[in-house]
Amino acid sequence: MFGLEKGMKAWRRSCIGLMAAVWLAGCGGDGNGTPAEEEAELEQPTDVTEPVEEPVEVEPLAVEIHASATLRSDRRLMVEGETNLPDETRLLIIVERELSGVRWQSRTMVEGGGFATGPFGPGSGLPDGGYLITVNLVEASVQPPAVRERIGEQGEHLEGELVRSARHGLGQVASYSRRYLIGSEPRRTTDQVDVLEVE
Repeated sequence: MFGLEKGMKAWRRSCIGLMAAVWLAGCGGDGNGTPAEEEAELEQPTDVTEPVEEPVEVEPLAVEIHASATLRSDRRLMVEGETNLPDETRLLIIVERELSGVRWQSRTMVEGGGFATGPFGPGSGLPDGGYLITVNLVEASVQPPAVRERIGEQGEHLEGELVRSARHGLGQVASYSRRYLIGSEPRRTTDQVDVLEVE
């Protein structure tokens, strides 16, 4: 009986000690006199809002391209034209002989609202026949940064009848075409075609 009473006293002491430890832990802080709740408030980061840049609205660009060709004395073509595309815009000019599908091409860029390139054709000169001259605005991904800023990273700011979707999902591009006839070969179509004579 005496052993049981002694065990009960020891059990009570340990319970009182445990309760005291729990009570002290609940009231405690970090030992420096700062209550735990205040410390948690001090540690919370202040909510700093950075100014959000609003997207700059870019007006749509209704693409205009006009080109003309001249036949040199060596029967090779020179192509020049005007456009409202920004300076430094890269263009690809293609001259294709309709009968054979043979093509000549040249890369150029817009300067002062215009462009010029050539000569096109073999050294022996272009034979008589129909030719298609095409001026292509190439994908925005290969344009200089200043041009991309105006036309859009995917050409999304371009509009008008010359604008179309690029192949392989590369955004929008623009293309202008015009037919020319060299020599006296009779016209076989009713399409608009310009006759070129040696200058």
